[in-house]
This record gives sequence, structure tokens and C-alpha cells, in this order.
Amino acid sequence: MSELAKIFGSQVFNDSVMREKLPTATYNALKNIIDNNLTLDPNLAEVVASAMKEWAIERGATHYCHWFQPMTGMTAEKHDSFISTSEGKIIMEFSGKELIKGESDASSFPNGGIRATFEARGYTAWDFTSPAFVKDKTLYIPTAFCSYSGEALDKKTPLLRSMDALNRHGLRVLRALGNKTAKKVMAYVGAEQEYFLIDRELFMKRKDLLFTGRTLFGARPPKGQEMGDQYYASIKTRVLNFMQDLDIELWKLGIPAKTRHNEAAPAQHEIAPIYNIVNVASDQNQLMMETMKKVAARHGLACLLHEKPFAGVNGSGKHNNWSIGTDEGVNLLDPGPEPHKNTLFLLILASIIKAVDVYADVIRSSVANSGNDYRLGAHEAPPAIVSIFLGDQLTDIIEQIEREGEARTSICSTKLEIGASALPVLARDITDRNRTSPFAFTGNKFEFRMVGASTSIAGPNFIINTAVADILSEVADRLEAAGNKEEEAKKITAEFVRNHKRIIFNGDNYSEEWKTEAERRGLSCIDNFVDAKRTLLDGKNIRMFARMGVLTEKESLSRYEILMENYNKTIRIEALTAIEMVERDILPAVHRYITEIATCINQVRETGVHIIIETQEKLLKDISTLAVSANEKVRELKKAVNEAAAIEDVSSQGVAYRDKVIPVMKSLREDIDSLEAMVDSRHWPIPTYVDMLFGLE
Repeated sequence: MSELAKIFGSQVFNDSVMREKLPTATYNALKNIIDNNLTLDPNLAEVVASAMKEWAIERGATHYCHWFQPMTGMTAEKHDSFISTSEGKIIMEFSGKELIKGESDASSFPNGGIRATFEARGYTAWDFTSPAFVKDKTLYIPTAFCSYSGEALDKKTPLLRSMDALNRHGLRVLRALGNKTAKKVMAYVGAEQEYFLIDRELFMKRKDLLFTGRTLFGARPPKGQEMGDQYYASIKTRVLNFMQDLDIELWKLGIPAKTRHNEAAPAQHEIAPIYNIVNVASDQNQLMMETMKKVAARHGLACLLHEKPFAGVNGSGKHNNWSIGTDEGVNLLDPGPEPHKNTLFLLILASIIKAVDVYADVIRSSVANSGNDYRLGAHEAPPAIVSIFLGDQLTDIIEQIEREGEARTSICSTKLEIGASALPVLARDITDRNRTSPFAFTGNKFEFRMVGASTSIAGPNFIINTAVADILSEVADRLEAAGNKEEEAKKITAEFVRNHKRIIFNGDNYSEEWKTEAERRGLSCIDNFVDAKRTLLDGKNIRMFARMGVLTEKESLSRYEILMENYNKTIRIEALTAIEMVERDILPAVHRYITEIATCINQVRETGVHIIIETQEKLLKDISTLAVSANEKVRELKKAVNEAAAIEDVSSQGVAYRDKVIPVMKSLREDIDSLEAMVDSRHWPIPTYVDMLFGLE
């Protein structure tokens, strides 16, 4: 334990390091700025920069970088050395100005028309609420990224703005209800991360995994996950070695990785951290994904973070466990022992119910990417219909409020006797879990299960934060104008429950009955990326982001352009990869096998023993027919891709890729997967699902 204590956070310029390295006055001033959302003093930054540099150099750092999250969905960094020269000698320098602000070519990153090549300047700005860290002999400084004129060009800036909005209106609600001591209302997140591990040599032999992150072809193996023998099973030695190494690397970086286990699909696993403030949790999740890939490579493995790398088995998501609390340590989503009496909790709960109902479309949009289109709706991923699961206790309270205006009782927990004297009596949770629900209450938080494995959690969380802040703003307005705050809070709660109860569903979200019921309730089912992203253009959503100071109309429109362009390019790359694999690898191998069968038939015919010839001829005909069909579909795919690429409007182009390109890709896959099942394994040119999913020891 003493060694673990030394390891954890050893590479992070965290609060304890600042307390040690900074002068007391500087430390106290910086903490006051962070705690009270004040503006950073540049003179203070000079002292912090000096201490940060010395600390980083002690850990072997020679360079620093502003680490930011452009709209690529990945992270970006440009390294500068601490080295400077004076009178012919080398000195190590790092100023407050260099800490606070960096510069990057904004036109080279996705910007939705905000920046052009002739006006390329962009800035990175230090996020001093997220700790710097040392990695690969470099000091990494978490930053936001904006244009010369201040528009957000990244994932982090809207997240930080949404945190301000949630804090501003959350505090107004608390003040109206008599809390005069809390200084902050904050969103907290714990993001469970699912992933696949396969042998790196096999990964390198699959162009589709290299270029797209998912298998475009692959016949399903005789065994998948139907036996349930992978989930929570004993971890294979090679995988466990990776997990142990990963934990150490993450702990060094202050990432509190806590849980590790096998997931439901073959070769699928999960890692989960302890909660953190949402912007720090977002940074840590990005860092976690980068570290997972690097550590996997050291172990001769490839870490796959695509939402659906393999057809027919679980896709990968990251369950986004979201809650809100105060700087005083109060979780505002903790029902307490008697939730029917907890006026503040019920008001916050009702506000979230309204927020999810009113802004369900853009919340659904927040998790849309090309990979999630293949994942949502089965194998433990929730469907595309946004709904809330509350469980027995809260549903009972909500029903009381709906009928009578307030609740008078709460269902209590019970004991669970398993029936063996050697086993203890257990305290049964108030409610069961619902793994099919997109937005499920799980005790003192909401689990947003729709987020895809590769997605930056900054996107979903800034949208959830903003939607909730918008409703809390309405609540605060009413409370501040009311004489009896307590009665007004109860009135608002009852009103929100009655008007927005349609979003609550505790049943099986996979069932056909729910689809029918959801349609009857007026809930939308947005089952593809193109339709999901159109919600960013809805005036209701644009006004909400602008009203909360999170995105201007220009920024909202630019994000739509960026995300549509990314989708279009992704599908184009997938299609071109499929074409290359079929034309250059798969069909040539099939043709060689066809030749082998034909030669064999002729040789058998010469023996005069013809009993097997009919079977061989049928095989030859079936394989040849599929090969001809696949070749024709490659031509169709080329045509569809070229026609889509010629469309200039990103929306129309997205529709073309969705409706014209993807269906041909799916049809081509059917032929190729059928061929894989028929062609001698010696001839098949790429690793199979059996090789990849079951090959690790």
C-alpha cells in the first residue's frame, strides 16, 4: 500500500504538490480563484509556471505542451522545450504567459467555416481547474482551444461554459431554498470504459481495423457470447498483465482506475474509474483511452475502442454516470432515507425529468456517431428512444405527487435471505437495475448508457449540463419571485412531473411494445446519425445553448457542419477500404481457390470415380456465383461513393452516404461473409473472427 500511495498521482501537479511547491500566499490565492470561479491573475501565473517547470524537470521533462481536444474527437499537442539561450549558455525557462496561452493553426483543425486558411490563428487557454501532468518527458497542460475571435473550436470550451451555467443557476435554486453557504454546484462523472483486446499481429493484417477501427467483413464464429461464459470470467494471463500495467500507468497520472473485468463479448473488457468533477473526468477519460492503446501495444495487443468492432456480439460503450453536488460534499441526487420529505431532491429530480423530456432530441444527438448507429438497440446498449428509468421507490413517489401534489410515504428497503445458513442476510436495494434504459437512476446518480466507447464524454456532458441548467434557471426565476419558497418548490415539482412523466419508463426498452408505446407518447426514435445531428439545427436547441452562454448560434451551426463532415469522411473511408480489401485481397484469394477446385474436379474425373464430382461442382458454382455478385457490388459501391463525394452540401451528402453507400456496403459484406464460410481456411487472406476473438491465452 505504501508503494501504491507513492505511485498514485506521482506524475500530476495536483493540489498536494501545489501546496508543497507554491508559496502559501500563491497557493491560497489560486485556490480562492478556483473555488469561487474568479479570473486568473497573470502575476500569479508567473509563480505557478516557475514551480510547475521545476517540478516537471525533476520528473525528467524537457518539453511542455498545451494539451487540447479539437473537434476531431481526439487530443492534440505541440511540444516546446524549456530550453532557451542566454550569452551562449542554455537555461530552462517557462513563463506565466506560456502557461496561460498558446497558439495553433486553427484552420487545420475542423472548424465548420469559422476559420479559413488565410485567417488561421487560434489560441489555447490554460484550464487551471484540471491538473497538469508529466508524460513521456513532457509537461502536459490541459487547455481549451478557441479561434482568434473567441469561438469554441474544441470539446472542452462548451463543457467549461456548461459547468458555469449549471453552477450559476444551481446556486440560485439553493439560495432561494435557504442554503447560503454553498459556493459551487458541480457536475460529477464516472465513465465506465468498454474495449476489445486482440493480438496486434492480427490487427495489423486487417486493413479495416487499421483504417476504420471496425471489421467491415467477418463471418460469425460458431460460438459468440450466447453461453455467457466471458462475462466476469477469470481474466486470461496476457490480458491481466496488460490490465495490471495499465492500472499502474493510470495511477501515476492520478486517474483513479478502480474496477476491471471481462465484459460480455469474447475479447471484450471494461475499466471504470472513481468519480471526478466533469471537466477533470473528461480529461482523464481522453488520457485513459490514449494510455490503453499505448500499453496494449507494449503487450503485443491492439486496443479497439470502436463502438462495434465485431458484428454479432456486444458493442462497446462508456456508461456515463452523472450527478450534481455542492462544494460542501452534498450530492443533490441523493434521495436520503425519506425521499418523499426531501423537497430539494424531488425538485432537482423533477427538473432533470423535464430537461431530458424537452431536450431528448439533442441529448440523443450528443452520442451519435457512425459507430453508435451499429451499436444502439441491442446487446446491452439502449435503444435510440430516450427515456428515464426511476425504479420502484421513486416511481411510487412520482405517482403520489402526480395524484395528490406531494408524496407522503417512501418504499423502504427490505432484507434478502438467500436460504443457506452459511450465507448472510443481505440488505436489498430499494429498486432493481434496468440495463436497457438510456438514462437510468441508480441510487444517487443517473447512468447515461447511450455514450459510445470512442466518444469524448465532453460532448454528452456539456449537453446534459446545459439542458439541466436551462430548467434550473426557470425554477430559480419562479422561486425567487415566490413568497413561500417551500410551497412553490412543491408546486413546480408536481407541475413538472405531470407535464413530463411521458419520458419515464421502467420496463423493457428492447420490446416492440415499448416502441409502440413511445410513439403513442410522442417520444421520438432517432435511429441514425444524420437525423440525430439535424437536431443541432433546431431553433429550440440553438436558443437553449445561447441562453445559457454555452454555444452561440454560429458555434452551434459550425458544430453541425464539423460533425456531418466527419461522418461523411468516415463512411467514405470505410467504403474505400472495403473496395480495396475485396479487390486486392479477398477476391484474388477466392479466385485461386476456385482454380484449385476446378483442377481437383478435372483430376477426379480422370480417375473415373465420379461420386464426389457433383458435390465439388456445386461448391464451385456457389462460390463462383458469390464472387461474381461481390465483384458487381464493388462496382455499385464505387459508383455510389463517387456520386456521394460529388455532392457539396454536407447534409445532402450525409443522406447519400447513409441511404446509398451504406446499404451497398452491407450487401457486399453478406457476399464476402458467405464466401469466408465456404472457402478453405488456407486460402482466406485475412484473420477471422475466430482468430481475433478467441486467440488470446
